[in-house]
Amino acid sequence: EIPILRDDRVYPSAAGEYSLDTETANGIIISESGYGSGPDGAVETQGSVRFIHPDGSSFELTYVADAAGGYQPESDALPIAPAFPHPIPQFVLDQIAFAAREDSGERRSYQ
Repeated sequence: EIPILRDDRVYPSAAGEYSLDTETANGIIISESGYGSGPDGAVETQGSVRFIHPDGSSFELTYVADAAGGYQPESDALPIAPAFPHPIPQFVLDQIAFAAREDSGERRSYQ
């Protein structure tokens, strides 16, 4: 069992405001806060998680969760998608545009 060194919490208010700060003896630190500032009082949140891996390297992740962007984590540990390897050929772009016209109801008569 890992001892809890700090556990500070502010439980949700009527406006949705809350916070928590927790630290364990093995170096895990979690911090989060939120407030009902989103559309229709939706709670928007920000926070962070930090710990040390068994190999001694550190991990840190920060995040924001809001109506505009959803969950938005940031960390050097998160994978990054590779760059797109080549330009998209024009015939593919033409087909995409054609499909969009078809979906929008823009029909052409072929008589």
